[in-house]
Amino acid sequence: MPAERRRGIATVCLSGTLEDKLTAAAAAGFDGVEIFENDLLASPWSPARVRRECAHRGLTIDLYQPFRDFEAVPPAVLARNLRRAELKFDVVEQLGADTILVCSSVSPDAVDDDDLAAQQLRTLAERAGERGLRVAYEALAWGRFVNTYDHAWRVVRAADHPALGVCLDSFHVLSREVDPVAIRTIPGDKVFFVQLADAPRLRMDVLQWSRHHRLFPGQGAFDLTSFVDHVLATGYRGPLSLEVFNDVFRQSDPFAAAVDAMRSLLLLQESADAAPVLEGHAFTEIDVDDTAAARVGSALAGLGFTAAGRHRTKPVELWRQGGARVVLNHRRPVDGGHAAVTAVAVASTDPTTSSARAKAFLAPSLGSSAVAAPDGTSVIFCRDDLDWLADFAPFDTAAGVLDAGVLDTDHVGLTEPFDRFQQAGLFYRAVLGLDLADEAEFAAPFGLVRRHSVADRGHRVRVALDSTLVRRGTWGPDVREPQHVAFSTSDAIAGARRMRDLGAPLLDIPDNYYDDLDARFAPDPDFLASLRSLSVLYDRDGSGEFLHFCTELLGDRVYFEVVQRIGGYQGYGAVNAPVVMAAHRRRRKSAG
Repeated sequence: MPAERRRGIATVCLSGTLEDKLTAAAAAGFDGVEIFENDLLASPWSPARVRRECAHRGLTIDLYQPFRDFEAVPPAVLARNLRRAELKFDVVEQLGADTILVCSSVSPDAVDDDDLAAQQLRTLAERAGERGLRVAYEALAWGRFVNTYDHAWRVVRAADHPALGVCLDSFHVLSREVDPVAIRTIPGDKVFFVQLADAPRLRMDVLQWSRHHRLFPGQGAFDLTSFVDHVLATGYRGPLSLEVFNDVFRQSDPFAAAVDAMRSLLLLQESADAAPVLEGHAFTEIDVDDTAAARVGSALAGLGFTAAGRHRTKPVELWRQGGARVVLNHRRPVDGGHAAVTAVAVASTDPTTSSARAKAFLAPSLGSSAVAAPDGTSVIFCRDDLDWLADFAPFDTAAGVLDAGVLDTDHVGLTEPFDRFQQAGLFYRAVLGLDLADEAEFAAPFGLVRRHSVADRGHRVRVALDSTLVRRGTWGPDVREPQHVAFSTSDAIAGARRMRDLGAPLLDIPDNYYDDLDARFAPDPDFLASLRSLSVLYDRDGSGEFLHFCTELLGDRVYFEVVQRIGGYQGYGAVNAPVVMAAHRRRRKSAG
């Protein structure tokens, strides 16, 4: 996509009044907007006032939409439709736009007659053309007779009027699973408008899929890169505009959603510097109060970590084992057992370029080498030569090394508010250049949980993002948005045994789990006995095996995990997550 390509957004993508939407779109850097009719109808501003307000914000109005159920109807219905169209043309003129979107008909009055549809659309285009306007005809994926882009193009081509062209909407094209390559055969001057939306692959009615589950590019399963390539191959020179119907986005802060929308287009365009190679997790920072500091420090010691140093100017301690590093920040004066992951530091081969990329993708800056993720977590870029260690005065640890087989940080797990779940995934993919590595959805004790995991191509940096789909009322798991840091080992059985000897507060797993493990996998009896006695969890897939175990909750929301990956297993043991959640709840209740 050329860097100068204009970027637009439909007002339907955002929450709030029309004023809120326009202000948010302008603040995020969009060039233009599509005015969705419902937003105009609910606004006290006249179309002329909307035009002035957009101009004041530096926005053009690129499209007015939608105009429904026009074509292939009896004469009496056509007469009413033409009157309706003339009145909408008045609105388009007052808005200062030049294009109106006409959706393929779903009307019971319509008939299956392409010649009649073309004839009536030509009549509409003649009237629009007389006023200097254009009609962009779009095939709704659920259109009664015209529901694919190639069918819409055949109708437009038969109508043969310069004021009539097609609108290509990626959702309507890709949801029908019609090969989009024939888009290249459409002349560029007959592609009047292009709308982009991503979506997860769902087996459901396409209308409901469209109205509730669209996503911004890069958040779903559609191949939008190829779609845009096909569009640009036509010679289309207009804007690329987002049209996303999503229940969550339309209830979220419009300014955050607009930034997310712009970030999605930037990622699709990939105009920023290429993401530098990431070499691993440099450290994870956990904020603690005095009560939590004692528990977290004790747990780290039980896992074989050593207190390695204290920051020279801040109340921060460094703990380390192998290549894994955790810093405990004692900056919280409240003493209520609070602990939270507040920063994820990654080792970059070029921190300066990583920071520049983050800025290009609209990440809020927290300093020269740190940016803020959507949930407020800091993401810090540093070099792998560990220059940052100079900030710590080292402790004399020669006689106190405990080592329990931890090799490095495997991943960091964060739980996101649901209205920022998609935003967080896109942030890590765009800003750090990570790829979607694993998706899971599982029924947990307190509701359905969705997980997206992102990783670099070398799987040296992994972030697992969880979100509870619905959480209302006071009933809940007593753990607000749990977080965890997972460490890698080459021998989970030996590690669990050593850590129990060191006093690590490891989580107990019930026998029922191991009985089921025996039924599902029929493991070696001695191996199963070791898993059971040490409360080590197990999973496997066609690529390899996964062993993992967890500590109890340390403070109000943080725990540690130790994992062993065997073969090519790249998941996170999602099948075991509900067991861990229930065990944390049980332990918390018994301790209370």
